[in-house]
Amino acid sequence: MLRRQFHHASAGALGALLLMAHQQAQALSLADLSNADASGGVKAALAQGAQAAVALLGRPDGFLGNPQVRIGLPGYLDDAAKVMKSLGQGRRIDELITAINRAAEAAVPMGKDLLVNAVQTMTVTDAKNILTGGNTSVTTFFAERTRVPLGERFLPVVNQATEKVGLTQKYNAFAGKAASFGLLKPEEANLAQYVTGKTLDGLYLMIGEEERRIRQNPAGAGSAILRKVFGTMK
Repeated sequence: MLRRQFHHASAGALGALLLMAHQQAQALSLADLSNADASGGVKAALAQGAQAAVALLGRPDGFLGNPQVRIGLPGYLDDAAKVMKSLGQGRRIDELITAINRAAEAAVPMGKDLLVNAVQTMTVTDAKNILTGGNTSVTTFFAERTRVPLGERFLPVVNQATEKVGLTQKYNAFAGKAASFGLLKPEEANLAQYVTGKTLDGLYLMIGEEERRIRQNPAGAGSAILRKVFGTMK
């Protein structure tokens, strides 16, 4: 009887020790992950994500054919467009939608170097914040570092592309009136500025999607450092 109790106690103690050892190993695996590994892993993930997003979006139908990022007309104007289509003006609306998405597709490749530079110059603190952050940590990082310079670079490209349809002035006049009545946001009243903003939103969204795929399946990332860092986080 005493021997049986001893074995039960020993087994319980051993189980507790194994559980404690496993928990300590997990804590150590995160704590002991070097700054170089953390930074290198995140940089590799973001560089891969940025390149994949640019390749995906910066081609024909990269925006137009992707429901996640396809750019439509904002709020009130989208409702007005549906009315115009019912009145036989659908062709012009379709031309405008195609033009603004083609503008986004043309602009995206011009931002690749700025995205890569943002990754290369990130700090260890940036890397660890992203590594332990939520689903929006990547989007936040890129938006803070690149939204203004990318916007300045994309705007003239978008403006040139949208003007080819000959509807830019009409859009701006109509949208300006809608904005003055509070039916549209001020940034939606200018076609080129609106499309530029939506292009950036789509770009950051797709970079974040790629980064999430790496987090979920680090073994399939194709990089030893990615597997090491993101495998530790799983």
